[in-house]
Amino acid sequence: MDINFREKLKLSLPTVILDLLMVLAAWFGAYWLRFNLDTIPEHYYEYAVDSIPVVLVVQGVTLLWFGVFRGVWRFVSLSDMVRIFKAVFVGTALMMTVMFLVVRLGSIPRSVPTLYFMLLIAFLAGPRLLYRWFTEKQFVLGSGKRVLVVGAGQAGEMLVRDLLRNADSGYQPVAIVDDKRRRHGRHVHGVPVVGSCEEISDLTDRLEIDLILLAVPSASTAQMRRMVGYCEESGVPFRTVPDLDALMSGQVSINQLREVSIEDILGRDQVVLDWEAIGSGLNGKTILVTGGGGSIGSELCRQISRLNPAKLVLLENSEFNLYSIEMELRREFKDISFAFQLGSVSDITTVRRVFQLYAPDVVFHAAAYKHVPMLEHQVREAVKNNVIGTRNVAMEAVASCCAEFVLISTDKAVNPSNVMGASKRMAEIFCQNLNVRSDTNFITVRFGNVLGSAGSVIPLFRKQIIAGGPVTVTHREIERFFMTIPEACQLIMQVSVIGTGGEIFVLDMGDPVKICFLAEQMIKLSGKEPGRDIEISYTGLRPGEKLYEELFHDSEQLESTDHEKILLARHRVVEWARLEALMETLEAACDRYDENALLSLIDEFVPENRIHGLADELGSTANPAPPVIQ
Repeated sequence: MDINFREKLKLSLPTVILDLLMVLAAWFGAYWLRFNLDTIPEHYYEYAVDSIPVVLVVQGVTLLWFGVFRGVWRFVSLSDMVRIFKAVFVGTALMMTVMFLVVRLGSIPRSVPTLYFMLLIAFLAGPRLLYRWFTEKQFVLGSGKRVLVVGAGQAGEMLVRDLLRNADSGYQPVAIVDDKRRRHGRHVHGVPVVGSCEEISDLTDRLEIDLILLAVPSASTAQMRRMVGYCEESGVPFRTVPDLDALMSGQVSINQLREVSIEDILGRDQVVLDWEAIGSGLNGKTILVTGGGGSIGSELCRQISRLNPAKLVLLENSEFNLYSIEMELRREFKDISFAFQLGSVSDITTVRRVFQLYAPDVVFHAAAYKHVPMLEHQVREAVKNNVIGTRNVAMEAVASCCAEFVLISTDKAVNPSNVMGASKRMAEIFCQNLNVRSDTNFITVRFGNVLGSAGSVIPLFRKQIIAGGPVTVTHREIERFFMTIPEACQLIMQVSVIGTGGEIFVLDMGDPVKICFLAEQMIKLSGKEPGRDIEISYTGLRPGEKLYEELFHDSEQLESTDHEKILLARHRVVEWARLEALMETLEAACDRYDENALLSLIDEFVPENRIHGLADELGSTANPAPPVIQ
């Protein structure tokens, strides 16, 4: 027996009985209407009774075949109405055909089939629609938080429907707002669309709203920022539905509400990637991620694991970070082969061992020290890890015939004013110039701050807000570029397949954001008022900190690429013999812990650096006190 037909046989007996009774009611109702609601003549009545077996069998089979019996009344939809129409139309046609062959329709008035057709559609559809209406309207009799829904599109419709179905949800949708004026005055499952977003504050007072739900998962950052502004003006708590990716993938449902995060306001429009090219570039290959337990490294590992690599190798110097990402990856990706190596990229023995054991095809070099104020007084550690460590991994990649090496850099490497930025610029210069001397393609990808990464300003602000403030900002005018961790990692993978070697790819970071704006928004999202509930304190620029970051140097020839969010900066060539000599001198200075010599080498390596006075400061004390990290 056909599987689909077997499914059709899984019926609810009460539904079958009720629908068949409706068939009889429509059949005799058609005769009754034909004779003007008067007594049906005996001849016609007898034929109508004799025809009952044919009517029930033929119409019953068509209702079964089209799946009318199997519809769930509480969730009846337009597709159910279409099925009813088809079943009744086909059933009526078959019944008339059978009766024509038997009695030439001599005992059936011509209007009866048409009346039967219309009545049966009404009798089958009516009870279903009334039942759904009744179940969805029961919330009016109950209690719960009065909800204003923002967005009358598909997400808003789904949210309202789910809230109405779940009487125990504690939410009572009373109105909807939407900026598309053609939707005003309409109803979504009985809930009226009463105005636009700019009316939110007025409507929350007038309708006694307890909660605002944002149901616009596809909204751009600018749109989300605008809607959040209106919600904050109202003083009413607000939540949002999950983002579009999570909804589309089925990871969450529309009614799994969450608080609006700073990422919703500062994040950017959805990145469009060439996943086919990324997949072909990484699928079936052995991939090494250094710094695999860090913010960027761990997200890279998650993204790469979805592309079915032959093996994913992680090198990480933090025992806890390595343990955490190992537990997560083994739980989420049971079919992927992993290797987890504890160790530092500055330890050449460990690095060499990793390449000898696994011979990776692609390396994503994310390992780096990145805390700017701390590294101002840790010059040797910054150079040892960020420069010598990069050289160790790069040279071993060349020795093992690795196909591709992606260096993850930072906007702080451009005209660096701090040790961290200078060390990353030195790593860039080495990899770019090594590219022309090897068969390995060395690609550099440069971007700004990553929202929520370890050591970034957002986790710090969250802790300060929880503690009651103050929130510390170094300068009123300081601004930074921001990008979400998933977006940064996806663009890094995109770069890995479009790069051919020697390029510096600069990720389009959008518009910079003032840190004071970031602090204000985070305070507001916590339900408090800046300056009243939580103070913002301006502490002054920290060592090595710039007011404005740059993404490329003036002498780097910036070009567009096939991807709208990736730009290309041509690198500067340095004589290799001089570069090698500088690297050897740099390593020797690290071995004898000569930080003044390291600063002089930084000046020679990166002449555009703007580090001033640090050598004198280091020379004034043999053991400088560690800085206070704010």
